[in-house]
Amino acid sequence: MEYKDLLVVISNLKERLAVLEKENLSLKKENSILKERLAYYNTPKTSLNSSLPPSKDENRPNQSLRKGSVNKPGGQLGHKGKTLEMTATPDHIVELHPDYCCGCGASLTEIESVKDLVRQVVDIPPIQAFYTEYRSYSKQCSCGCTTKGRFPQNVKTPISYGPNTEALVGYFHARQYLPFGRMEETFNDVFNISISEGGIHCLLERFAAKTTPVYQLIKQRVSNSPVIGTDETGAKVNGKKHWIWTWQTDSATYIAHSDTRGGDTVKKEFPEGFTKSTLVSDGWRPQLTTPALHHQACLPHLLRRLNYLNEKYVDQQWGREFQQLLYDTISIKKENEFGNEQYNKLTMHSVLKLEYLLNNPPDKEFKELYTFYKRMRREQQNLLVFLYIREVPPDNNASERAIRNIKVKQKISGQFKTITAAQNFAKIRSVIDTTIKNRMNVLKALIEIAKFEYQFVN
Repeated sequence: MEYKDLLVVISNLKERLAVLEKENLSLKKENSILKERLAYYNTPKTSLNSSLPPSKDENRPNQSLRKGSVNKPGGQLGHKGKTLEMTATPDHIVELHPDYCCGCGASLTEIESVKDLVRQVVDIPPIQAFYTEYRSYSKQCSCGCTTKGRFPQNVKTPISYGPNTEALVGYFHARQYLPFGRMEETFNDVFNISISEGGIHCLLERFAAKTTPVYQLIKQRVSNSPVIGTDETGAKVNGKKHWIWTWQTDSATYIAHSDTRGGDTVKKEFPEGFTKSTLVSDGWRPQLTTPALHHQACLPHLLRRLNYLNEKYVDQQWGREFQQLLYDTISIKKENEFGNEQYNKLTMHSVLKLEYLLNNPPDKEFKELYTFYKRMRREQQNLLVFLYIREVPPDNNASERAIRNIKVKQKISGQFKTITAAQNFAKIRSVIDTTIKNRMNVLKALIEIAKFEYQFVN
């Protein structure tokens, strides 16, 4: 082979090599993408290792972040049991006197009875609608002027529903989550009151308006609290996805409707933020950017995320150490007296451990874990606030409980047909949740609100 021919062969080989190198790069890229996809199926996201709701779990794993307890199931030592108790003033008494001897059959009618045993049955009497008739009379004065008796402010039509019925509509709607159709059936069958779905809608509108003063008072109380939890969840309104937000404390729950999940909702509801409060949240950006004295991250959310990362990246230790640190910090507050010597010692150890882990990052090859690490670096000041302030919890569970009723309502009753309907539910549910937190009778509280005069609301 001549020199010229060798040059041609070499040139062809170079071209072929360039093509193969290009194909190799393409295959490597494709391989990396396929590995990522395969990793998703090897380590699927569930409610245990991510923020996905349990309803999205394919296999519905029966697991929990909570560690096992040494206690046996059932009532624990010191738990005060409850039982149905007899009353000292029964409404109806049935006396059971024997007429004949069970031994010989002789008559016992002339023998005085001795009370031997008492048993009671508690039941509900037949429910009948209670009608109150208002009769207006007129009187003519000697001056010639005729004066008529005034009807109460809320008695405006020939016949209307009273405050008890109005309160029950609000109770069934936002406490028991009954759809309008089942509510109509309940009033007809149980209370013997004829009412249509349209009538229920009108009563609900009227009752929601009466809750406005209490609703605003709840908002003010939440805003002035030293510790506030917040959360949000999606809600379908007239076929579109809207959002229900909550800001809550140990004694009050404020729920609001919004058409956005963005920070505009926070600015609208609380334009000044919470500059004297600690805000506990799941870490959603609008919540983290809300002005507050302190922010506390929800540690169970981070633990679920670490569950996923540790399952996905088996050949690493950083994620497991960080997860154990979070478990340890929760235990410190749960198992030790706040502020004592042991508590302070363990707290300082946790702070130093956190500092160490954040100064020694995981390998960048664990892509999602490294992203999590960078987030923890940014939010370091939000992780252990609860160890320094007694009232601050390490989780956002209370806010999740306050917002979960929206999902229950929509699973039972379906979507809200209008924005006003969503707003009305938020107002009534805020009052109900606050009533529950203050250990008050929910229905009695709603009845008192239903008795408000309409001009007071307006």
